[in-house]
Amino acid sequence: MTKDTSPIHKCVSEIKNLLEKNGMSYDYLEHEPVRTSEEAARVRPDKYTLSQGAKALIVRIRQYGGKKYFCMLVVPGDKRFDFAKTKELFQAKDIRFATEEEVADITEGVKVGGVPPFGNLFGLKVYTDKKVFDNNKVIFNAGDKRVSIAIDVADYQKLVKSEILDLT
Repeated sequence: MTKDTSPIHKCVSEIKNLLEKNGMSYDYLEHEPVRTSEEAARVRPDKYTLSQGAKALIVRIRQYGGKKYFCMLVVPGDKRFDFAKTKELFQAKDIRFATEEEVADITEGVKVGGVPPFGNLFGLKVYTDKKVFDNNKVIFNAGDKRVSIAIDVADYQKLVKSEILDLT
């Protein structure tokens, strides 16, 4: 496998700048590219668990009246969101994952697997599963599949102001 020598996505520096501007401490890690939470947990230091990982999922909601919109669901790395429960919470006729092309369009080129749980940077409403807040720290791919950032979960909520729901 050849090493990815492309530039780090600009989203990484946007998140770092946001954290620094707000005086928030963070751990910055560069690693081999990963796509899944399980792969990310394997390349991150042992002090970070799979459950501390934040999976950022861009989904399209289609409500019964026909209204369609994209939003972000954030769940712990060791969980999956419950489609039926989430469909009911959103009073949706249908929920589906955004396609790779839709993700790229919404995030200005962030690849699936690298999407950070900062939907607010992309104009998306963010809904975070309450179990994310069971940990003191949260770690996530920061806009590039080769970069992880860990921050205090309270700082995450201050910056994102997500709606906290039971999604899993």
